[in-house]
Amino acid sequence: MTVKDLFLKTPISKTISIKGWVKTFRANRFISLNDGSQFQSIQCVVDYENTDSEILNNINTGASVKITGTLVESQGKGQKIEIKVEKIEILGKCDPEEYPIQPKKHSLEFLRENAHLRIRTNTFSSIFRIRSSISYAIHKYFKENGFVYVNTPIITGSDAEGAGEMFKVTTLDINNADIDSEKKIDFSKDFFGKETNLTVSGQLEAESMAMGLGNVYTFGPTFRAENSNTSRHLAEFWMVEPEMAFSDLDDNMNLAEDFIKEVLRYVIDDCKEDLMFLNERLVSEDKAKPLKDRNELNLIERLNFVVDNDFKRINYTEAFDILRNSKPNKKKKFKYPINEWGVDLQSEHERFLVEKHFKKPVIIYDYPAKIKAFYMRMNEDGKTVKAMDILFPGIGEIVGGSQREERLEVLKERIAELNIDEKELWWYLDLRKYGTVKHSGFGLGLERLILFATGMSNIRDVIPFPRTPKNAEF
Repeated sequence: MTVKDLFLKTPISKTISIKGWVKTFRANRFISLNDGSQFQSIQCVVDYENTDSEILNNINTGASVKITGTLVESQGKGQKIEIKVEKIEILGKCDPEEYPIQPKKHSLEFLRENAHLRIRTNTFSSIFRIRSSISYAIHKYFKENGFVYVNTPIITGSDAEGAGEMFKVTTLDINNADIDSEKKIDFSKDFFGKETNLTVSGQLEAESMAMGLGNVYTFGPTFRAENSNTSRHLAEFWMVEPEMAFSDLDDNMNLAEDFIKEVLRYVIDDCKEDLMFLNERLVSEDKAKPLKDRNELNLIERLNFVVDNDFKRINYTEAFDILRNSKPNKKKKFKYPINEWGVDLQSEHERFLVEKHFKKPVIIYDYPAKIKAFYMRMNEDGKTVKAMDILFPGIGEIVGGSQREERLEVLKERIAELNIDEKELWWYLDLRKYGTVKHSGFGLGLERLILFATGMSNIRDVIPFPRTPKNAEF
């Protein structure tokens, strides 16, 4: 049985067997055992006078054991049930002098350096149960709303974002590769016969699938070779990307808001114990901060606030005016001043709008075309595109999407403006030649949603083994 089974089914007075890892062992008598199935551990009471001393000596924090005994009502406080131990089997010893994850508070940086073991802590086991729950809720939402799950390539010859920050995929010996007439590496000799990279997005291929299946979504790893070491960026992360045929920007914003709310509702209901623990952790951290830096809402209140309230929707020009006339901008407190219309909004601007001005999630739409991707539909003003970003407190941008440009000639003009090779996108342009329709979609960064749901502040703490510049350990 699992620990979770014991608390759910509580077969009092029955003999059961359970396997797990020792969290603590007190007074040569009380083992706190956890197998990862839930937050709460089970207390196992040892008859130390009748237990082999060699076994007792090997019951250390981190050791794995199999315990057989009788489930009884607990005599102590803090738990309803406990196991009266009849037999202990040591499955895997753990040297207490060497084991780094001791039953004490460790810094998050220390735990990142021991990412292969940090799952044994309460904080990280809670985070990754929540991650699992969120992933399930994502699939559940799209299945119940008629979307088809599709798998898009991880290796691609297209740069969906046009930023060029991609990891090359090659079998060539770069130091001895053939050079073509332009004195560049001759990728025609490579495995795929052309230059290929790890994908930054499954969007372009998902659009193709939507042109026959209607509503689709892809959910998988994506990669950015961006040399950024901030607490919000990873080189490898997971993206959820729905694409909807016959849908405009309003449909897109409506779906994104409903989707986020439903996923968070599911997590609130499914992960009560883990959220309570992380909530208490954040409340404790908040008390150590200066009053001005403390959160107005605790973690669970924040989640409920997002679920229960409509997101504020404003266009880019409205957002620009608010920021330009804001106190931080006038007093030159922003690192990136807001002066001229058309500037790209930075995290500090996004968080000001969400946390200080509106105090709720914000959707900004109709961005300047020059700061957005080539595939976004041009508005009639010729200056803005039908793009939208959803901004969250503590996170900044959590969703980016748009109505896609379905007009062939307009799309070709945008591609030319941005000096993108039209030949690389011949198949994407074909979608606009054969039965084109208005369509839209968005991308949600899974890790950023988990950051919000767990209250963590560093994105490296919500993915099992983070990949960042100069770091590909484990």
